[in-house]
Order: sequence, then C-alpha cells, then structure tokens
Amino acid sequence: MTAFPASVYANRLTRAQQLSTAVGTPLVITPGPDLAYLTGVVSESFERLTALVVTAEGFTLVVPRLELAILKDSAVPGLADAGVAVTVADWVDGEDPYTLVVAGLAGASRVAVADAVPALHLIPLLDRGLTAELATAILRRLRMIKDRAEIDELRAAGAAIDRVHARVPEILRVGRTEREVADDISAAIVEEGHTVAAFVIVGSGPHGADPHHEVSDRVIEAGDVVVVDIGGPLPSGYNSDSTRTYSMGEPAAEVAQQYAVLERAQAASVAAVRPGVSAESIDAAGRDVLAAAGLGEYFVHRTGHGIGLSVHEEPYVVAGNDLSVEPGMAFSIEPGIYFSGSWGARIEDIVIVTEDGCEPVNNRPHGLTVL
Repeated sequence: MTAFPASVYANRLTRAQQLSTAVGTPLVITPGPDLAYLTGVVSESFERLTALVVTAEGFTLVVPRLELAILKDSAVPGLADAGVAVTVADWVDGEDPYTLVVAGLAGASRVAVADAVPALHLIPLLDRGLTAELATAILRRLRMIKDRAEIDELRAAGAAIDRVHARVPEILRVGRTEREVADDISAAIVEEGHTVAAFVIVGSGPHGADPHHEVSDRVIEAGDVVVVDIGGPLPSGYNSDSTRTYSMGEPAAEVAQQYAVLERAQAASVAAVRPGVSAESIDAAGRDVLAAAGLGEYFVHRTGHGIGLSVHEEPYVVAGNDLSVEPGMAFSIEPGIYFSGSWGARIEDIVIVTEDGCEPVNNRPHGLTVL
C-alpha cells in the first residue's frame, strides 16, 4: 500500500520528466528515497539492478524478475489509470540489465543519476558508453517543495515525536544509564506511531557536548544536563526529528542563563523564516543572538536540514547557502551550545514554510525541562 494515491506519483513523475527534458538530460534512479518519492517503490540497492529511466519519451522501470513483487505495494500498477504509462522491463540472472537501461534511454548518452546509485551499478553503465552527472539539481527541486499530502504526514510525524518527548520525564531518571533510557525511548517511538526508532541520542553531562553522541553505559547523575534528540519514520516513510534538553534537578545559575540565550536564538531563527529570505539568513538570525552573548564559538554546526523521506535532505540552513526559501519547504531549526567536557544543549523543531512565515510541527515547551 502506497502512502498516497497513484495520481500523486503520476504528477511527480510528470514533473520530473518536464524538468529533465528542460535541461536535456534523462534520469536514472535506483532504489532509495528518490525512487520511493517518484513511484512508491520501497527497496534497497542489491547486486541485481533496479532502475527507473525517465526520458522525454516516457518511463522504463528495469527490475529483476524475482523482485517484481515489490511493485505490488507501489504506485506502479495504478499509474496507467492515473495517465502515466511505465514500461516494466524485467530481467533474469544471466541477462544484462544495463542494456535495458541503455535501450530505455532511446539513444541518449548523457544521463543524470540519483546520488544513491552505487558504484556497483554506475560503473557498468559508464562502461556501456554513458556519461553521468548528479541529478541533484532536478530531484532536489521536486523534493524540497512538499505538497499537501506530504505536509500532512510531517505534521503527523511532529505530533508523534512530541508525544514521545512528553513521556521522557517518566523514562529519564537519575541512576539509569543512557542506554537504558534510550531503549525505553525507542519503544515509545514505535508505540506512538513510528515504524522504527531511526535514531535516539541521549547525551548526559559531558556527553551532551558531543552533538552526535548516541548512547553509552554512563549512569545519569543528579545535576546532569541531558540532550535527547529523537526521530523516525511513520508508515508513509516521512520522518520526525526533534530535540529537547532536560536537567536532572535545578541547573546551576550559569547553565540556566546560557540555556536562556539558546532558547532566544532558536526562537530568532524560527521567527526569521518566511518566503524569500535566504537559508543563510535564517542561520545567521540565531547565530547572531549567541554571538552577542559571547556564545558564538560554542555553536559548531549548521542551524538546520531539510526533512521528508530522508531525515537529512535539502535545503540546508547554513552559512553560504543563498537559496531563497519557498512555501512548502520543511526543515529543522536546531541551534545548540556545546562546552567540551562539561555539558551541552540543543533545541530542535521542524518548521514548514507558509505563505507569510512558518508553521512549527513540534510544539513541546522549549525551556530547560527540570526533572
């Protein structure tokens, strides 16, 4: 069962075809988020080639015969009724699937490939006379602007992970290890509607100063500041991602003061989001608040990343990205401060750009939650 009606995927394929035709470069898409976005085919790249070929003339899906069953739960069977014909070119072991891709290209020799194409399959295509470039410029344009159905899924994902954060105070206790806490949070993530916990960061005390710390057997102590960054996909494949920071007991005055600055910084970046502003200006809005308080050097990563079928996708909210944001874009706003060997904190919401600002899909309190 696909996340959306076949008509949604038909529209996406048509738009991909129009964009690739406009630049004169056919597409070759192997399993991954791009193929799932265009066709609802959810699979992995194995040694046997599966690839969607998109040209001005039409669509060809090259797939091993023994894996034809994956199409049953995709949009492919219903695309013809939605006005888009996809030719399924199946093959068996001993045959050359790369010749089927070449045939589907109808004489084109230059192709744009999804960034998920493994070298195992890219090199044989190059050996057959094709030249390749990344299809990022085409595919990111499609996936960055979420349609109504995608926005609904992101709202649902945000609400689901909010419900998990609401349960964290029951789980996060002095005397438990980070791993024990993470195991219970992982279970809660699934219980609240996700298919799996894609990631669970429980960074206590000095571990909170490592933005990408996951979990360890460190025992949580009184006085610790604990970063909890969690997320995962709904059955539709659309992801949640939200971070809140907790204090095991009343924090020291300096910690509370510095966290309050972080809270203002996160709010400043959220307030800066509106159509027409650049991604880098959103990054700067919060970064400037931290810098003015003498905390700029402790914010060591970008402000945010896009989210959808991938947890991290374009657009990236970072210095140097002059991309103008548009309604329908969805990305995180997650400034943090990290004091090596001592403690760290991060606040993260997913926001969706609207016609006059943005809509956060995460609505848990942003303050330092004292447990």
